[in-house]
Amino acid sequence: MPEALPRLPGVDRGKDIICTCDGDLLHAYAGETVAAALLAAGRRTLRQSPRQDAKRGLFCAMGICFDCVMTIDGQTGVRACLTPVRDGMVIATR
Repeated sequence: MPEALPRLPGVDRGKDIICTCDGDLLHAYAGETVAAALLAAGRRTLRQSPRQDAKRGLFCAMGICFDCVMTIDGQTGVRACLTPVRDGMVIATR
């Protein structure tokens, strides 16, 4: 099980959630987006472009640029910056 991120004084966080990302366990909190959970876990590359294999990360964080699209629970083209995490979610960046 991944190590929980610290709970800071004065910051209310949702319940603990465990997802998988590319087969690795991912610790998150309810109310966070997939992109926020991945960034908090230290992942800066959210996907790679299909033609040039260029690394893509969180750019606009509001669903306009589509740089954070990935496969979530088998559905392709899902924007990670708009999708809330949920327990048991399966995330694929490739």
